[in-house]
Amino acid sequence: MKWDWNAVGDFMPAFWHGLLVTLQALALGSLASFTLGLVWALLMRTPARWVRWPVGVVTEFVRNTPLLVQLFFLFYVLPEWGLAFSALTTGVVAIGLHYSTYTMQVYRAGIEAVPAGQWEAATALNLPRRRTWTAVILPQAVRRVVPALGNYVIAMLKDTPMLMVITVPEMLQQARLYSQQHFQFTEPITVIGAAFILISYLASLLMRALERRLVR
Repeated sequence: MKWDWNAVGDFMPAFWHGLLVTLQALALGSLASFTLGLVWALLMRTPARWVRWPVGVVTEFVRNTPLLVQLFFLFYVLPEWGLAFSALTTGVVAIGLHYSTYTMQVYRAGIEAVPAGQWEAATALNLPRRRTWTAVILPQAVRRVVPALGNYVIAMLKDTPMLMVITVPEMLQQARLYSQQHFQFTEPITVIGAAFILISYLASLLMRALERRLVR
């Protein structure tokens, strides 16, 4: 099949719009997953069993349920209970919630890797518990887990095409709509495939640079 550069040019306006939506979903989903994952990790370290048990149940349920099922549930089922959100908001919530159960484990490993002497030093200095976490433990833990968190950013990027099932106009949805309207599939699908490769590569470079900066 002959490559049609005119089709590429015609597709580019839709592509740029889809790229913007994809990056928006990725950025907000990553922020949500990193923040919520840290909350889960801290709650799982509380001595209160009545806190740890429900958090453990919820995170295990979310982690063992497909993201696609969660998207359908949030977008099509919750409105029947009076909770309706825009398609993009629903997608961000689903991605953030789903991946927070994985980043929780990353944070947990990072916290447990902090040497016991750091806890003992904070206790010897009579630091308040909040100060111990914010000034001693978390800065060291986060430095250790940056590479793993970066891997999940790339994983979230690869899952953004799932948002098309709830009508989010991300890149794959734009390619699908263009292909259906113009009966040309090769060019738009190839363009978004190349875009995903490029974004993944740039994201990996950014995370490596951040990792080098943190370990100084």
